[in-house]
Amino acid sequence: MKNLKIGMVGLDTSHASVFTRLLNDSGGDHHVQGGRVTQAFPGGSPDFELSFKRIDRFTEEVRRYGVEIVETIEKAAEGTDAILLESVDGGTHLEQLQRLIVYKKPIFIDKPFSLSSAEAEEMAALTGTYDTPIMSASALRFSEGLSNVLSRSDKGEIIGADCFGPMELQEGQGYFWYGIHAVEMLFTILGGGAETVTTHSNDDHDCIVGWWKDGRIGTVRGTRSGSQQFGALVHFEKGTEYVNVAADSKPFYASLLEAVIAFFHGGTPGVKLEETLEIIRFLEAANESRGSGGRVDMNNMLEKIK
Repeated sequence: MKNLKIGMVGLDTSHASVFTRLLNDSGGDHHVQGGRVTQAFPGGSPDFELSFKRIDRFTEEVRRYGVEIVETIEKAAEGTDAILLESVDGGTHLEQLQRLIVYKKPIFIDKPFSLSSAEAEEMAALTGTYDTPIMSASALRFSEGLSNVLSRSDKGEIIGADCFGPMELQEGQGYFWYGIHAVEMLFTILGGGAETVTTHSNDDHDCIVGWWKDGRIGTVRGTRSGSQQFGALVHFEKGTEYVNVAADSKPFYASLLEAVIAFFHGGTPGVKLEETLEIIRFLEAANESRGSGGRVDMNNMLEKIK
């Protein structure tokens, strides 16, 4: 497999240093072959504390793996085969994608894809305009334990799911900040087709309930106190299976990167763009329900875009 040259944008998240280590450290545990980060632009959001306060630390961590730190987004893309868009603030992704997609190289956009359905649709339109594939995902959907459970064929069809995980909230980001992880697990299990969303919350916990068009119900329980564990209960026709992400022998980041590198080498995206767009609508509906306390019709998200 050819070792692709990869440009990285956004060094304000731990994902930047973790991904660079997994790709560039050939002797490290769970090394992912097929690509190497060669140049990176730090970026950052000056109005988002969890971005600008961490850039220096993660930039130095990335530099240690032989990555050239460049001064512009464009220089991070030039001379590369593919791009990792890692900026932690999803609100910056549309503008950054507009500058990157003109290079017509496959792009992975880390979670969250965007912070609104309207921006997500604009980003999707760019892929058609420039005939350039993009992929976005939370690493949690590639959990080894989740994949193993979903590969079972002895328990019949999946009839529902309950996912859980930490759900820290950030002003202006709502469920997009950390709730997206468990929501992506839910969509990995149930697929697309969510119809309505309701949320219930207090200071320490949130519960998001989604109704699917085929009658299935999926829930996401988020916690801000107590356990910080990710997991799921997958309900089959003939029983329920427990997914304990903490028990995975392979880090989910490595599993995600394997899917991303396969995509960069010309494979299909590990997550269909249509599903990513639905996840953004689902999260937007959940944020709206949290504010209003009512059930939100997913079709309303599409009507607002129109």
